[in-house]
Amino acid sequence: MIEALKSDEIVNKVGGRFKLTALIQRRLAQLIDGDRPLVERRGRSDFEVVIDEILQDKITIDMDPGSADRPRAESARRMRPRRVED
Repeated sequence: MIEALKSDEIVNKVGGRFKLTALIQRRLAQLIDGDRPLVERRGRSDFEVVIDEILQDKITIDMDPGSADRPRAESARRMRPRRVED
């Protein structure tokens, strides 16, 4: 699963390394706080589950539309994982 991070596919899927890092961090925090995984755990770590959720298009970055005119630090705080509806 960690091999997926060596490919640019996952980076391009979310729109860049910064967004990927932010998405992983936010989703990990949600899982640690008790949210249920959107894919089967199968004995994998939270980190591996998050990578699989991204690869399966289960989560994506949800950007606040008004964040474009705010400082970058403020924009980063407004990013949050969003479930992708089938």
